[in-house]
Parts: sequence; C-alpha cells; structure tokens
Amino acid sequence: MTDALRIITSRDNPFVKHLRSLGHSAKARREAGETVLDGPHLVDAALSAGAHLSAVVVAEGARARGEIQGLLDRWAGPTTVLPDGLFAWVSPVETPSGILAIASLPSGSPPGGGDRVVLDRIQDAGNVGTILRTAAAAGVQTAVLTAGCAQAWSPKGLRAGMGAHFRLDIHELAEGEDVLVGFSGTVLATGMAADARGLYGWDLRGPVAWLLGSEGHGLAPELGARADGRVVIPMAAGIESLNVAAAAAVCLFEQVRQRQQG
Repeated sequence: MTDALRIITSRDNPFVKHLRSLGHSAKARREAGETVLDGPHLVDAALSAGAHLSAVVVAEGARARGEIQGLLDRWAGPTTVLPDGLFAWVSPVETPSGILAIASLPSGSPPGGGDRVVLDRIQDAGNVGTILRTAAAAGVQTAVLTAGCAQAWSPKGLRAGMGAHFRLDIHELAEGEDVLVGFSGTVLATGMAADARGLYGWDLRGPVAWLLGSEGHGLAPELGARADGRVVIPMAAGIESLNVAAAAAVCLFEQVRQRQQG
C-alpha cells in the first residue's frame, strides 16, 4: 500500500459528491463510466481480477480491521479516509461495510464466442446480479443485457453478483443484431409456447445462447423470434412459473450436467 492518505471531512468536497452520485444514480454511473464497489468481497474480487480502480475509500473506524487492512496493503494507489458518518452518507447500502472503491465500467468491445446469457428487460437489479453470478459459476463467458434491463454495474447488481462481474464479458444496452453478434451455436428461449420442449430433452453440449425475458412480460417478440427453440422447465402441477434467476440456474446447470456426462 502506498503511504499516501487523503482525509476528507466535508460533504461539499467534489470527490465526496461524485462518490455519492455513483452510489445512488444510474445516470451518473453511465455518464462517468464508473461505478462503486461496496465491501471487502467486491474490492477483493476487483483487485484479484486486475480491474481498473481509480480510488479506494475507507471509513475512519474501519481502517484497523484486519480484512480491510489486507486490501489496503494490496492497493497501489492513494487511499481516501472519511469520518464514519460521512462514509455512511456516500455508501449505497444501509449498513456500510467500511470500504468502497471506484471502478471503471468495461469498454464496449463486441461480444466473443462461447456460451452466452441474454437478459431482456429484466428490471430487478438483484435478479440481474444473481443471473450473472450463476452464469459465471456455470462457465458462461458472455452476458448481454438489452436496453430495458437494470444496470448490471449498479451497487445492488454488484452485491448480488458477488464478484462474478469480473469473470464475465458484460455488454449492456444491446439492441437488435447486437444481442447475438459473434455467436455461433443454438439459441434457446425460456418460456411457454405451443412448440416448447422440456429442458431435459435438449442437447446442450454445444454452445448455447440463453434468452431470458423480463419478470412480467417475458421476451420481446422480435427477440423471441430469433430463437431456434423454446424451453420449458418441468414443474409440479399448479405451479405456473419460476423466478427468472431460478429458471436461469436450472437451465445453465442442466447444461453443465450434460457436458460433464459427455
């Protein structure tokens, strides 16, 4: 850790205002091309992945904690220290963790090959983050989010992802052809349809792009029309549907199971 410490005590400080805006405004995050990582786990994941961090901020009362001191020892840049009350004011969570970092959002390079999850208009950031976490655990390389989705890099999405964001190639605000650009494989949509087939009847050993629709409205018709087939998950009688994040987990790990069995 560098010995450079900066202590700020005023809410009127421009850096403090910027930090608060990143934690509370999707517009501010998009305009700045940055987001806030809240908590030791996310900061650790970012440092381990070599993500670009422009600042690390700690609460005065948390500096001596072993976990946080260990992260500061790995951080090569200057550290900003805020009084506990001011730290709580900028933090995006009700119970502040004691450490924050500002991370640059990824560049918009075209998606690559391999498996892909496509999230269409999923508006709950917790669901978005959970799907990204599941996708990373299942070995998926790429996640594409359409323009109507909650922001993947929001504090809530990041907390639900638990560091998975740094293991995925994430593309946001995708529209039209961008959703499946660079993909060569089977495109499967989840959801009810007259021609839908049960999940366990599909051969999922090759590359798959999974189209996952919004909680209330499902897939946009123009996106659903690009699927090679519709997948339904067998469920007990009387159960209408699964949460989109739960459905994604079932589908992705059925794919893992099939590949492990050869």
